Amino acid sequence: MKNETLLTVSDLTVEFRLGRRRRIQAVCGVSLDIGIGETLGLVGESGCGKSTIARSIVGLQKPTAGNILFAGKDLSQCTGHQLKAIRPQLQMIFQDAFASLNPGRKIGKAIEEPLRVPGMADHCERKQRARVMMQAVGLDPEQMYTRYPYELSGGQCQRVSLARALILNPRLLICDEPVSSLDVSVQAQILNLLEKMKQHFGLTMLFISHDLAVVKNISDRVAVMYLGRICEIANAEVFYRFPRHPYSALLLASIPEPDPEQKRLKTVASNCEMPSPADPPPGCRFHTRCKNAQDICTKVEPELAGFNNEEQVACHFPL
Repeated sequence: MKNETLLTVSDLTVEFRLGRRRRIQAVCGVSLDIGIGETLGLVGESGCGKSTIARSIVGLQKPTAGNILFAGKDLSQCTGHQLKAIRPQLQMIFQDAFASLNPGRKIGKAIEEPLRVPGMADHCERKQRARVMMQAVGLDPEQMYTRYPYELSGGQCQRVSLARALILNPRLLICDEPVSSLDVSVQAQILNLLEKMKQHFGLTMLFISHDLAVVKNISDRVAVMYLGRICEIANAEVFYRFPRHPYSALLLASIPEPDPEQKRLKTVASNCEMPSPADPPPGCRFHTRCKNAQDICTKVEPELAGFNNEEQVACHFPL
């Protein structure tokens, strides 16, 4: 039974100006939803629009069209006062944790800062909550509270970013490739920490990555993006066993296996170069790389439709 929906994105479109007259659609008619307590993994190649969706949800990027509903409230229709009350419930951690921190502000003060926005003026209470949150994410407040970001490792900076996001007790946490710049051993630590924090704080998560091996360990469902569109959404366990879209199969085939005796899966792409988002091909956007493409694929863009009770796929000839 699916959980009650917390976030619903409907027909989201985001355009950027390219020169004086041309525009590029970074996101084109994307629709997805996330249930309470669920982790949705959003995957795809760099430049497909994943981060743009995340930035639109938290209000860092204004959508060109579409609706974003959070807990039943349309964020595009909310007043400034209403958004100020809602935004603490939507928090985001970024790929470059060091760049997301103020280099001139001490770690403790950086974690405290979100509490100043809703008006928590008591300095002692802010400091106490910051120290408790530092302990929760595995940072020793006695050693780290007065340090600066340049004194920390990449993994420690990401823990600071996580503590800063969670100190407001959000309902939805958006993770924009939070482990892609970290060593493999540190990646595992951060992923385990995210899972622990999800259970402890009752979080709902949108986890963005280009690495399907990482997404597999943390997601309940997986959504695959290609050139600004969603091409498949499925239960994680089913997706990794039976991908329905040829692009999903290509991504799964690209995951390296640490077994020298295992034979590599044959790729399903005839052309490895992704088309330019500024000039996407007509019809199915993946047809230029798909060996199963037929004439209809070059003319008619497939709609995201239900394949069964839990899966959706946008393909004329699903696998």
